[in-house]
Amino acid sequence: MIGIGTILGNRYRLEEIIGEGGMALVYKAECSVLARPVAVKILRPQFAADAEFVERFRREAQAAARLSHPNIVTVYDVGQDKGLNYIVMEYVPGENLKEIIKREAPFTVARALNIARQICEALHHAHQHNIIHRDIKPHNILITPEGLVKVTDFGIARAVSASTLTQGGAVLGSVQYFSPEQAKGAPASVASDIYSLGCVLYEMLTGSVPFKGESPIAIALKHIQEDPAPLRQFRPGIPPAVENLVARALAKDPSLRFPSALAMLRAIKAALGGEADLPGQPDLPTQVLPVLPQARRGPRLLWVLLGSI
Repeated sequence: MIGIGTILGNRYRLEEIIGEGGMALVYKAECSVLARPVAVKILRPQFAADAEFVERFRREAQAAARLSHPNIVTVYDVGQDKGLNYIVMEYVPGENLKEIIKREAPFTVARALNIARQICEALHHAHQHNIIHRDIKPHNILITPEGLVKVTDFGIARAVSASTLTQGGAVLGSVQYFSPEQAKGAPASVASDIYSLGCVLYEMLTGSVPFKGESPIAIALKHIQEDPAPLRQFRPGIPPAVENLVARALAKDPSLRFPSALAMLRAIKAALGGEADLPGQPDLPTQVLPVLPQARRGPRLLWVLLGSI
């Protein structure tokens, strides 16, 4: 175990463990240069000993660092110090979605769709930058106390799946959210992320993952061969639009799923009652707009910064 108080890269002082996974330990740390809390993910020894994996890990983390979106955990730094390989990320207070599902699922339809909408926003941004997540699951989705969704670990699954250490279970641990093509060993794609999000949405709405089994192999075969129990079996009054949305995301054939995260995002907004069929609105420049008559008590003009929400 790495000691609390250890300083990495001459700036990140480890304060406490906030997460443990098969691949890494996650610490909350203080960045002495910018005086802010950060999260530091440190590779476990069995991964750090594989030079090829470490190089892939660094490349994928550096690629993810190019992403900048409110629903994506920002990657700040990648480094090696004291024999430890680590990445430094935005610290997000709150819980991961899996913990909340265990305690509170099934969610209301509106709550589940709103979380799925934010995940979809993150995927759309990443896919535009040619980054596929490959491991969308509730454990990788953080929820702040204010309800903001933050997706983490973009690209990391690519490094893991390319490593000979995959057989140790690092990837199979996510098999409940794998797409059929991933279960067959085929490369992940945009459609794979959409399928995995469909699994997460199904679980939020029902409190159960789409498929269960006695082993990872058994679950993987169900992804390939079986259809999940209909949502109406759990939620008799669920709106048909929501049921159709989930069914399309979980189609076995990738070509029958939503063609993009943006298309799924529009369907989610439609199910929420928003404007779904309009293309994304471009950011507008700062404009001078007249103040409503009843609000005129001071200046006669109000500067309003218009932008996308």
